[in-house]
Amino acid sequence: MATPTRRVAVVAFPDVQILDVTGPLEVFAVAARVARQLRPAGGIPYEVEVLAAKPGPVRTQSGLQLVADRSWGTVRGGIDTLLVAGGMGTRRAVADAALLAWLRRIAPRVRRLGSVCSGTFVLAEAGLLDGRRATSNKMYFQLARSQGERVNWVTAARWVEDGPFATSSGVSAGTDMALAVIARLYGAERAEQIAIQTEYTWHRDASDDPFARYLDQGILPPA
Repeated sequence: MATPTRRVAVVAFPDVQILDVTGPLEVFAVAARVARQLRPAGGIPYEVEVLAAKPGPVRTQSGLQLVADRSWGTVRGGIDTLLVAGGMGTRRAVADAALLAWLRRIAPRVRRLGSVCSGTFVLAEAGLLDGRRATSNKMYFQLARSQGERVNWVTAARWVEDGPFATSSGVSAGTDMALAVIARLYGAERAEQIAIQTEYTWHRDASDDPFARYLDQGILPPA
């Protein structure tokens, strides 16, 4: 019998922060490689992909390009974990009515829905985090609050999990959040193996947020 897979997808858009996309995806990709090495006791492997408004290149805010496998609009299900990335492009993404409507439709069909950095703004604008605990990039936290007045915003957290939702603080915190998901599903030892293979210093304690001291100190460039 073939080993089942779980699909992890990240929603990207123009001017997305590239590490918001690649950091978590690398964690799940390495988890799949470790699972293959440890079969039959290795657990369920992951397949990863990037979604965008249309398939093809997506220019990130650094100028590098990612390649989207599929249009998010064509996806009706089959995703285990769906993440929304952040970056300067979220200022346009929160106004994308089609994207917000799709996120509302797909949310009940995924096991886990999360965000990295300012990707939380998009989930909040869609109303998906109402009544939930969530966090976001600390330097622009006032923008998070403005996108979701009914969200229970946590100002000091590397990441926050609330039911099927997982939200992280800025940029590299998405990698910590992904490792935490692996630790909860397959154990801390497995997550530590992935951190070692990627030579990443894993922040295990979600409440240990060294960047909370910079709350709302960021300066946004002109739109």
